[in-house]
Amino acid sequence: LSGSSRTFSPVPPPPAMEPSGTQSCPRTCLAFCRTHKGLVVLGEIVLCVLALVCYGASRTPGYTGLAICELVFASLVLLAWSCHLPSRLTLLHWGWTDFIRCVIGCLLFLITSLIVIIGHRDGAGTAGGVFGLLAGLLLGYDAYITLPTRQGHSAAPTESPDGA
Repeated sequence: LSGSSRTFSPVPPPPAMEPSGTQSCPRTCLAFCRTHKGLVVLGEIVLCVLALVCYGASRTPGYTGLAICELVFASLVLLAWSCHLPSRLTLLHWGWTDFIRCVIGCLLFLITSLIVIIGHRDGAGTAGGVFGLLAGLLLGYDAYITLPTRQGHSAAPTESPDGA
């Protein structure tokens, strides 16, 4: 580790404006999707869709509700960050909101997926459980990189100011 602390800002810089002076929605969405946070949220959406399809095809489709809820929440977060809503709506603390979404989704996906993998013997349910485990792990990683108290802090110097 080189001692430089990397801070994470989920909001990319605003893209270039079009000749009319407005920003196009597809351009801002693509700009966000190219960031680290954007790729993580896109991964969450893909894994939720895969888990949803597998749970829907299994003998116990009751687990689809979790995949649907997380799919909707991840899509809303993708839309909010790509439209630069955090800078416009300062009423919410977007960092903590996203962190709590990730922690709750991580725990629910891990618990539900373990129940499905251990308790059910059909192939689609097992595949849905595996995709759910992967989604839970990705949501846990997203919670780690989104943790608001981790943002902008650097390590304290270990040397004394007088150089002794």
